[in-house]
Amino acid sequence: MQIYLPIAEVSVNAFLLLGLGGLVGVLSGMFGVGGGFLMTPLLFFIGIPPAVAVATEANQIVASSFSGVLAHFRRRTVDLKMGTVLLVGGLIGAALGVVVFNHLKSLGQVDLLVKLCYVVFLGVVGGLMFIESLSAIRKSRKAGGTRPAARRQRTWVHSLPLKMRFRTSGLYISVIPPVIVGIVVGILAAIMGVGGGFIMVPAMIYILGMPTKVVVGTSLFQIIFVTAFTTMLHATTNFTVDIVLAVLLLLGGVIGAQIGTQIGLRMKAEQLRILLAIMVLAVCGKLAIDLLLQPAELYTLGAPGGH
Repeated sequence: MQIYLPIAEVSVNAFLLLGLGGLVGVLSGMFGVGGGFLMTPLLFFIGIPPAVAVATEANQIVASSFSGVLAHFRRRTVDLKMGTVLLVGGLIGAALGVVVFNHLKSLGQVDLLVKLCYVVFLGVVGGLMFIESLSAIRKSRKAGGTRPAARRQRTWVHSLPLKMRFRTSGLYISVIPPVIVGIVVGILAAIMGVGGGFIMVPAMIYILGMPTKVVVGTSLFQIIFVTAFTTMLHATTNFTVDIVLAVLLLLGGVIGAQIGTQIGLRMKAEQLRILLAIMVLAVCGKLAIDLLLQPAELYTLGAPGGH
């Protein structure tokens, strides 16, 4: 069933969009990520202009993250204080990102920037995640079971000023690193149409030293507000949010998230991470090939046969 998307100005099969939304919803439920870093490139592949894909995908992440964070609230695994500090940085970053996005859009370079950002980030994150997952699987096989978690050492984060106590996370650290992490994620949300979970979750664990059990819920809490703010800015400044596209992706995403949560409970963490890494690297490879290959239609100057 073909459906016309008014802002994207293309016709796409409605069931294909529902399927993509469902697929990313499954990933969101399994891995605790917004899924935008995979959905946005998938939208490129089916012919959605990058500017529209970025702005609309930010809208879809709001709903899938909201659905996820409710479950975490029930388990009391959301650090609201840390989430608020991350959110302050995220809103600043989103505003900066939209300014950069709009400037490049006026120069006609936004499509190239978005795709290059995806190739770089997906390549780096996918590669690191794949290596880390392989080593974790090897260690768990050698140990023949789970190892007791080592107590975290004091790092440079603990020596910074402006300290604040985060009771849910059991931390007493400076607010500067969380604000910086928030700013970076906000910029990514605006330029790449992602929630930033694939950057924020590792940063919260390895840089801030947060316990893994509260990381996903706190990350989703921050993502809701940053992506909602980003969507609003894109809708009011460059009019690239396609509501028809967003609704179809949302419907698929909500259903998929419930399925993904159930799958995630049945799989080991190392298996989940290596699966995600493989998917990230596959999307990165496809985008890189598309950028390097000569397009089917080249624009030419002058009359046919002229030089």
